[in-house]
Amino acid sequence: MNRFAGRVRVLTAFVLLATTAPAAFAQDVTEDHLKAARAAISAIGATDNFDNILPNLAERLKANLIQSSPNYQDLISSTIDAKALELAGRRADLEREAATIYAKTFTVEQLNAISAFYQSEAGKKLLNDGPIASREMLKAADIWAAGVSRDLNAEATKALQATLAPPADAAGQAPAAPAPAATPAP
Repeated sequence: MNRFAGRVRVLTAFVLLATTAPAAFAQDVTEDHLKAARAAISAIGATDNFDNILPNLAERLKANLIQSSPNYQDLISSTIDAKALELAGRRADLEREAATIYAKTFTVEQLNAISAFYQSEAGKKLLNDGPIASREMLKAADIWAAGVSRDLNAEATKALQATLAPPADAAGQAPAAPAPAATPAP
């Protein structure tokens, strides 16, 4: 019964989310909302990782084409570089889409608060040193987990050995192993 009730709750939550999320994302976004979203995105550098998409695609295409036609390396490189520069303007489409996503996800007030925090000294420090702190915390967690695992193994083994050990005789000696059973003659 509990398993069924849990599934019903999960299904209900999923249905509610599935029916309300599109409505939330379908709302029109005002220019002020987009402006706040762009400021928040800029403050946190949310799209900075996208800067290398086009150059990486161009380099990958160059490598593939040069591998199949090495005699045309210069022509391939210059052509792909020129075409990549022509497509660079489309980066603004990605920024616009990111701003729309943020605008539909956060209110103007939340976006302004995000911008304010990440433009503050504490926010800048978090952006700068947060990954280092996270990496150090993961190292500490790994060390802690190894120690806890070692101790859990030792303590559980000790407790199980004490519980499962054969009882000692009156002299404090463990009983001798039982004699092997006789094997029947063939």
